[in-house]
Amino acid sequence: MIGFSSFNKTPQTTLAAQACIDKIQNLAQQYTAGFSSPLYTMIDIANRLERDPGTARHIWVIRSNNQSQIDSCHPHINAWPLRFSPAARASEKPLLYLTSSATSAELCALSNESAHRGILCNDIETLPSRWPKGAHPWVSIWLAANPQCLPFDPASGAEAHAIALAALQSLYVEGNDGFYYMALHDEPNDFIAPISQLSASQALKGMYKLNEIDTDAGQPRIRLLGAGLALQSVVSAAQMLRDDWGVESELWSCPSYTRLARDADKAQRWNRMHPHMPRRSSHLLDCLSADDCPVVAVTGYAQHVADQIGAHIRSRFVALGADSTETPPGKSLDKRWIVVLALRALAEDGAIAQTRVEQAIGRYLLQ
Repeated sequence: MIGFSSFNKTPQTTLAAQACIDKIQNLAQQYTAGFSSPLYTMIDIANRLERDPGTARHIWVIRSNNQSQIDSCHPHINAWPLRFSPAARASEKPLLYLTSSATSAELCALSNESAHRGILCNDIETLPSRWPKGAHPWVSIWLAANPQCLPFDPASGAEAHAIALAALQSLYVEGNDGFYYMALHDEPNDFIAPISQLSASQALKGMYKLNEIDTDAGQPRIRLLGAGLALQSVVSAAQMLRDDWGVESELWSCPSYTRLARDADKAQRWNRMHPHMPRRSSHLLDCLSADDCPVVAVTGYAQHVADQIGAHIRSRFVALGADSTETPPGKSLDKRWIVVLALRALAEDGAIAQTRVEQAIGRYLLQ
């Protein structure tokens, strides 16, 4: 089987990637200042790259036959012909693969088809499904366990834009192995302020802060983490915590719990192997080790996705996912339960009275 390991990264590859990067960067203000969803941001990027004569010859845009959300003037094809094209093998070009794939078997086939290269964008969350995020439960396991895959769950168009730029730079300019994966939803991101360049760079590492709170106000504090569409519920829960219970919430968007966990695991292994050397940190610890404020991490996937970072959190940690006991089968994540879990974590730390938790359960009719 011919893979992209047989393809040559040439100066033409770098030039092709740079042409695409320049085109996308010129649109940065549109994505970072507006309220575009991740899905329609990637639709716009794909269509512009295809239709611009300056970039059309520099990129492969593949639309799988089951891809139902993205309109194009080009026919739906797959990546298999690229494996057998002498011209393609002679010089690799950036690959943007747009799909609606609900199972890990489909995603595995697509990644094999493209020889584990490129930017794989999956819009399955936008379609009706009995499964959370439209994906079978084992998809999240496949994404987290696949060392060739760097998975992201962007909450906004700005995050998707930053991830696309980083993927082009990493894969085709720097020549790193593997592929990037993005789960795309079509909800507008008016719950997130415009993203700065610093926040975009931190998002690529896995997380960035959305707000600042007054740590000297004397109010109970909680850290709320959210990814993808679930971040909307997290932001709503933060408002309820403030209005109903006088709790301040430090909000973080976490486009990739998996990248955070891998980075923290790598630093931990290095520290174990080099006990006499200065200890290495990780982006996760740099963000969350300042104090012992409890952390509640929320994901639209199964709970284990957010749980990946739990072993590295030094304060009280709670993870909430689509399969958590607080999430009824077939229902979306409930902001009321995020509030209750946050209050419970604060009560267990002694920051508030336990009766507050009981009051919240009764008030929100969660009994």
